[in-house]
Amino acid sequence: MSVVRLLEFLLLARAVLSWFPQSHGSKLSEFLYMVTEPLIMPFRNLLNRFDAIRMMPIDISFLCAFFALEIILGILLRAV
Repeated sequence: MSVVRLLEFLLLARAVLSWFPQSHGSKLSEFLYMVTEPLIMPFRNLLNRFDAIRMMPIDISFLCAFFALEIILGILLRAV
């Protein structure tokens, strides 16, 4: 369960860091991208199939990945 919380934290850190253009290309930015992109990419690929979502000015695949982790965490907590 702590792994899911860690992944959520890393996703949030990536989102916050994306607001600062000077951080692009930094070691921290590269690390966050490397760790979180495998979580985000399946949602981005799925959402890109829909024209209305693809035309949106923001990338909501991050939110989908975050909510999926919350659902997984809820399932794990109920199982314990």
